[in-house]
Amino acid sequence: MKVLVTGGAGFIGSAVVRYLLGSTQYCVVNLDKLTYAGNLESIPESLHDSRYAFERVDICDAVELDRVFNVHQPDVVMHLAAESHVDRSIDGPGDFIQTNVVGTYTLLEASRKYWMGLSGEKKSVFRFHHISTDEVYGDLPHPDEEVDGELPMFTEITPYAPSSPYSASKASSDHLVRAWLRTYGLPTIVTNCSNNYGPYHFPEKLIPHVILNALSGKALPVYGDGSQIRDWLYVEDHARALVKVATEGKVGETYNIGGHNEKRNIDVVKTICALLEELVPTKPQGVKAYEDLITYVKDRPGHDVRYAIDASRIANQLGWKPEETFETGMRKTVQWYLDNQDWWQRVLNGDYQLHRIGEHA
Repeated sequence: MKVLVTGGAGFIGSAVVRYLLGSTQYCVVNLDKLTYAGNLESIPESLHDSRYAFERVDICDAVELDRVFNVHQPDVVMHLAAESHVDRSIDGPGDFIQTNVVGTYTLLEASRKYWMGLSGEKKSVFRFHHISTDEVYGDLPHPDEEVDGELPMFTEITPYAPSSPYSASKASSDHLVRAWLRTYGLPTIVTNCSNNYGPYHFPEKLIPHVILNALSGKALPVYGDGSQIRDWLYVEDHARALVKVATEGKVGETYNIGGHNEKRNIDVVKTICALLEELVPTKPQGVKAYEDLITYVKDRPGHDVRYAIDASRIANQLGWKPEETFETGMRKTVQWYLDNQDWWQRVLNGDYQLHRIGEHA
């Protein structure tokens, strides 16, 4: 089976590519524009694998997308290419609308044109899998605000109520994907995931940012009072789930994917500090305890209070459950950053851009 992965040099996309290459039944075409967060060094398995091809293409480029489909003839499209950082979307929403909305539209049209030209089994097995976020649902009440002892969770039928330009652009793309199924019959599937973490995460995100700042003796910024709650999903568990959905999921279905790990942001930061106390007891000069570096900063505009995923549908229908607990996944993550300084140092320095390889493999 040949899988076209858009955004395959990004954090989640590279985890999907690594997972696919770990099985001999898949060939992978990695399509990525290689913006600031795209890093081909996150896929070391690809360097000597004949089942892997890389295409440096913008999903907004219809001509290039047509070429990629014609050359590679994929069986499945896994669409992960997206602008995904909330703070960046607040500062500059235009890029998010262009990539997440216009780009998804352009990819849908290229996929539809390609799919309509197929016949027989090749057409019947084709799938377009759109990977989205739980942020499209807005937010949920905090445990301090629970009513009648019940805490709601996001389900696949939760109404959309996005809060940021990022989540609004992803909500728009979700609607486009479902419309292309209903109007044109394109066989699509949508997944919405909770917050991911793990190896190869770009350092601007909360968990790697805290790890690397702590190792350097820098402030660990926490928005507001740090009481915001997220459901944390280990990225390799997510990759397993995504491939299962793409290959076994029901056309027209939506699957929520979560880690069953609701944690306050402040508790995530303190967990990292505790792990570093154990794993790196020799601290930067002037630092007595890693937790002393925690600094509370002005809250993000429109900051969602709580996310929580009900992942029972994917468990019941496809048999997927996360393998990592928050504790095991976080320990693996911290240890990975300790063991892979060369990777993240090149990212911080911008040197990784010099190592990007393969235009049209």
